Amino acid sequence: MNAPSVPPHPAATDVASSDAQALALALRDAAADPGLSPAMHALLLQAGDALVGAQLTIEAGNLRYRALFDAVPDPVSVLARDGTVLDLNKAGMRAYKRPREDIIGQPIEVLNPDLPRDHLVPVLETLDRGETYVIEVTNMRADGSRFPVEVHSANLLYDGQDAMVAVARDLSARHDAEVRYNSLVEGIDKAITLQDRQGRVHYMNAAASRIYGIGGDDSNHREPDWNDWLVVDEDGRFLPFELHPASRALATGQAVSSVVIGLFRRSTQRLLWLSVTAVPQFAPGADHAELVLTLSSDITELQRDKALFDRVQELAQIGGWQWDRASGALYLTREAHRILGAARALASMHEVLACLLEDDRKRLHRTLQSICDGTGFELELQGAQADGTPFWVRMIGEPDPHDPGSDRLSGTLQDITERKHAEQTLRMQAQTDALTGLMNRDAILEQIELRMRNPAHSGLCLLYIDLDRFKIVNDVLGHNAGDTLLVDAAQRIAGAVGTEGLIARFGGDEFLVACRADDDHERPQRLAKQIQQAFGEPFRLGKDEFNVTTSIGIARAPDDGDTPNQLIQSADVAMYDSKRRQRNGFQSFSPELASRQHERLQTETQLRRALDKGEFHLVYQPQVDLRTGRILYAEALVRWRNPQLGEMRPDRFIELAETTGDIVRIGQWVLQEACAQMRRWREQDLPIQRVAVNVSYRQFGADDFGQGVQRVLHEAGLPGHALELELTERVLVDDAADSLAVFDALRRLGVQLSIDDFGEGYSALNYLRRLPIHALKLSQTFIKGVPGKPSDVAICQAVAGIAGSLGLGLVAEGIETEAQRDFLIRLGVKVGQGFLFAPGLLPGEFAKRVIAQQD
Repeated sequence: MNAPSVPPHPAATDVASSDAQALALALRDAAADPGLSPAMHALLLQAGDALVGAQLTIEAGNLRYRALFDAVPDPVSVLARDGTVLDLNKAGMRAYKRPREDIIGQPIEVLNPDLPRDHLVPVLETLDRGETYVIEVTNMRADGSRFPVEVHSANLLYDGQDAMVAVARDLSARHDAEVRYNSLVEGIDKAITLQDRQGRVHYMNAAASRIYGIGGDDSNHREPDWNDWLVVDEDGRFLPFELHPASRALATGQAVSSVVIGLFRRSTQRLLWLSVTAVPQFAPGADHAELVLTLSSDITELQRDKALFDRVQELAQIGGWQWDRASGALYLTREAHRILGAARALASMHEVLACLLEDDRKRLHRTLQSICDGTGFELELQGAQADGTPFWVRMIGEPDPHDPGSDRLSGTLQDITERKHAEQTLRMQAQTDALTGLMNRDAILEQIELRMRNPAHSGLCLLYIDLDRFKIVNDVLGHNAGDTLLVDAAQRIAGAVGTEGLIARFGGDEFLVACRADDDHERPQRLAKQIQQAFGEPFRLGKDEFNVTTSIGIARAPDDGDTPNQLIQSADVAMYDSKRRQRNGFQSFSPELASRQHERLQTETQLRRALDKGEFHLVYQPQVDLRTGRILYAEALVRWRNPQLGEMRPDRFIELAETTGDIVRIGQWVLQEACAQMRRWREQDLPIQRVAVNVSYRQFGADDFGQGVQRVLHEAGLPGHALELELTERVLVDDAADSLAVFDALRRLGVQLSIDDFGEGYSALNYLRRLPIHALKLSQTFIKGVPGKPSDVAICQAVAGIAGSLGLGLVAEGIETEAQRDFLIRLGVKVGQGFLFAPGLLPGEFAKRVIAQQD
């Protein structure tokens, strides 16, 4: 077989063109010789023109070849018989992401790095026989990525030499399609098997594995136990192997469609009915099939074998029916009669309709009258038996395909009462909070949306309820106690609201009440007061008592929000404002609140960027000897000045930073900056014994907090006793192993630990005894009332007694008057701080005061 010939390489063509032009010019010069005869003159001119014309033809052919070569959408390579690349089209350059000059002259392995050493042997043998060689290989792009291709190679005469042309078809799309096909086959609910003539299974999908009782990841490689199965025909007779649909398809070479067979499994005594289609599979070039593909659908519920189906119907609670519209004749199986629960046998469709509720009766009547050729129906209907017992049935029907007028209808009745009851239970569960029994978040949102769409509920009002101090109970006594508290709280809210509103647990310790206000404008405020009165009694959890109150926000539609989310957000804003100003109160939403909420969001946005922009700085408040006023220690206090918001009070941004989690980064910066300043003071020989730094519970619970403190001390060159960490009582209640490990690490470093604002939270004295705490700090909340307020005096005396009995130091903060100072000295408190001595000072001013007291 002769190989097709192509024009030579463009470079060779350029040389030939140059030679031809020179020869044509020489012929024309020779023709100009006056000594030539006219015949010779004409012959030379004719030869020159013929040469130019031939060259133009060659160049045109080369251009056509290159245009056609580059127009092929698949990569095409011209190869020498030793595998060297002679030419490559544009599709190849795009596919391999290489310029042509990087490939021409290179071995084919540059494009197919995975080829074996002797890969050309079978290729050349096939081409020498005059055949096309086809192979699937992996090609490589310039970036090293691989893609599958199918390569067709054939002989080619190129530039006068024997060569090969190879066309590579990208198989990536086909491979993706195969993956999708496999997903479809494995996900379909039809059983698919591939068998040979001996019945051996070569493949079965997941549905087939379930039918044949094969499970596990190796289901594709296991044979069903055929001895456990008995195959019967549609009439229940044993079906020999050679009459199975698959065997018939293999014997005839033709597809066998929709044959009904029964599969009876001896081990489980279970009978399945399948509709089977078998398609023979021919190998390329074969004239007979060796494999057969079967597609089986489970039609057990539709098969009405009279010998077995009555019992099956009874067990499955499925009854059968047949009705002739023309004659009115009706037949119901025994199970169908039982489902409908009529007092006597039903003889007409009218009597069946009478068993249904009115709306479903009309729906079924319309459906039965509309049935025509090729149509069927499936309805879920509700009715009542003769004794009044309600029922639900699924009714399926279709016309007899052999009845031209479609008057004969038949189908099934299935009792689905239990399923409907279960669905109703699930719906209730899906809309009910599992802990409190109230509506859940999704349910109340749905109800709010329904009422906001209904003009009759234009006066909708929401109460957003948050439990004050719930987190303390949950943290101290555990989640079980917290759950008990939530159940009790839900009952109190439900008792206070009664039937005047819908109540839901919205999440965590937050509840939502939706009520009408169009008929009673004062109802929201009245319900809020009733709820707060219901929380007047303390909660009892075992031997402990807790006073848990509520903060409530109120929002009205549509003024405060015309969508559920807007209305809830408005109520949430009002609740947050109530909690911020005073706990155990309620607050209605207003535009001013919205403005404050907007300011809070602005503050939060600026806060996230403040550390990176260098907007924080530290001031240091002296801690002094109360008797002499001599500065002993320094407490580092963080301050924030923002170009847009101005100077921000700590009470405005510290709590926000803890909420957003930014306090962890800010706290780490404060720790580093305070230790660095302490080092500078020590370098100045100032007699400042240590610096105190506040630590948030979030910062304390962060990963590697102890290692972080060690690293900061090392970088600052400070001993551990030069640093005091002030912790909140919330840190104490976390008894996790990680927290105890942090305390142990800080103890080994020698870091001083004190409890800030002791007595404001839940004072767990047991933790003071077990943990390495060195001092307590009396909160300025109690200092404000001394010495004139007896309750504050009593608290201060109690805290001083606790500190003394446990051998702990005691520091008073917030001292503003000499009377407070004298009281604390008499109480035995040695160290204090407050405006009476100095506010927070910049490092330079602090140093000046220390130096001044040395003079």
